[in-house]
Amino acid sequence: MTTKDTDDMTRVGPGTVMGEFMRQYWIPAALTSELQADGAPIRLLLLGEKLIAFRDTAGRVGVMDQRCPHRCASLFLGRNEENGLRCVYHGWKFDVDGNCVDMASVPPHQDFKTKVKAKAYKATERNGVIWVYMGSRAEAPPFPGLEVLRLPETEMTVWPAQRECNWLQALEGDIDTSHFGFLHAGHIRPDDLDEDHPFRGAVFHRAPELRVTETPWGTTYGAYRPAANGQTYWRIANFLFPFWTQQPQGDFSTNVHARAWVPMDDTHTMFFNFVWKRPMPDRMVGKSGKPLTGIDLMIEYLPNATDWYGRWRLPSNPRNDWNLDRDAQHGNVSYTGISNIHLQDQAVTESMGPITDHEWEHLAPTDTMIARTRRHILETARAFSNKAQPGPCVEDPDTYLQARSGFFLADPGIDWREAYEAQIRQAVRPALKHAAE
Repeated sequence: MTTKDTDDMTRVGPGTVMGEFMRQYWIPAALTSELQADGAPIRLLLLGEKLIAFRDTAGRVGVMDQRCPHRCASLFLGRNEENGLRCVYHGWKFDVDGNCVDMASVPPHQDFKTKVKAKAYKATERNGVIWVYMGSRAEAPPFPGLEVLRLPETEMTVWPAQRECNWLQALEGDIDTSHFGFLHAGHIRPDDLDEDHPFRGAVFHRAPELRVTETPWGTTYGAYRPAANGQTYWRIANFLFPFWTQQPQGDFSTNVHARAWVPMDDTHTMFFNFVWKRPMPDRMVGKSGKPLTGIDLMIEYLPNATDWYGRWRLPSNPRNDWNLDRDAQHGNVSYTGISNIHLQDQAVTESMGPITDHEWEHLAPTDTMIARTRRHILETARAFSNKAQPGPCVEDPDTYLQARSGFFLADPGIDWREAYEAQIRQAVRPALKHAAE
């Protein structure tokens, strides 16, 4: 990893290698619930650009540069009224497409509103989320075809969280399997898990071996450990272009989900977690009948504020050491002393600093997925930069449908990719069921 490699992967503003690459894709930007018709606009920081999002009288969403094209006053101060956002400085008004529809301070015979346009991006709403296309194509690409995004909104849930670090180091926690038995489950005792409990493989065999391959959607790893009755315990996870992951935290047959690690700028990331609604599996409970300590997934937020970094922040953060409880850590109540899985990941990735200095790293065989994914991202983004080749899945969003993550048991004599394909064929496919209906 050279300094240029790091810069090309982590910098996301206009004109950067990764920033231009990501702009090919639809990007989740905000929850639908954050905007009300004729309500207050919100500040939206996306790929290093300071934007304003608002919902007009008819319910349409506009996403545009925060600067008024007249004198660059912030449109965040604007009045959202009668199907447009009016700048409070001189009364110029813009619709959701950025068209200037009124120049209230200009005499009618000198009006030139048809020649003025605010920089605006295409926006759409699906799955309870506002999506933005920031690319240069006249027609936006197809919507991403991840399985969970094809579900009706009533059958899936989505929640965001902001993370104070670069998108890449935040994402890499999801494709790193060897940390699970320490960071998340290092305190779990053998006598609290049945012999066939799926966590046993990850908790009590903490040095997995990996198989990694590049795929049409990105990269995939299979981490394997010995299991009961001579079988092999597999944990499968995916990186999907440009910033999606599917981690192995559920049974492969029903684990329909995806996470987007959306760069706000070079040093802040907004995480969107999309999950198929299903009952919490029994695996989250030990033999005692109590939830496995440290596996709590409940997220608490600070009240949203109006500044650029004011949305979906957690009360546990670098300024209070993520509310680390040393007594809980010392007493093995929790291996880390940090309260839940998401926050544990948040703490370690934020602790690396705003952008990891990769020259300090010493990657191990268990980091093969990390290394291969970085290389694949870098090569693919540079190929787009040099030749303007469309990124993977941009033109064929159905490619995502063959990506699934989770854990399963398999005969040790079966090649892991064959085992994966067999699991895909047998998996529950709720989105395809809805499409057939």
